[in-house]
Amino acid sequence: MSLKATIESEIKKAMLARNADDLRGLRALKSMILLAETEKGATGGDLTTEQESKILTKAYKQRKESAEIFAQQGRKDLEEKELQEIAVIERFLPKQLSAEEVESVVKEIAAKVGAKGPADMGKVMGVASKELAGKAEGKAVSEAVKKVLATLA
Repeated sequence: MSLKATIESEIKKAMLARNADDLRGLRALKSMILLAETEKGATGGDLTTEQESKILTKAYKQRKESAEIFAQQGRKDLEEKELQEIAVIERFLPKQLSAEEVESVVKEIAAKVGAKGPADMGKVMGVASKELAGKAEGKAVSEAVKKVLATLA
């Protein structure tokens, strides 16, 4: 079942359960998917798994940044709403890799591309970003690449 169909099914369940928090998060996700399907240059059909993953990751990052800003400003009410939406989005995200798992994948990539030190960061990041897309946050990948390349120098 596609992500869109799954979300529509979850929306129905949330409506029946009168769960406003889940409903708000699910509707936001559905909106992002519909926008992606209809944006200029779209194929006109269903989204690929990779595109769905990018949408989920983008939504997750947006909510996380907003929650952090609201926390800094002392707006607990708005922060709580963002955290509830993050919980909804996390149900659909693929399992995130741990820092150790990311580091081991980066080590393999560094060996594969023949990285010799920090100067090869661009080579390694390019491959690592594609390989770990949706499985780890970009910030975590970047930190792992820096750590691995520092040990090679």
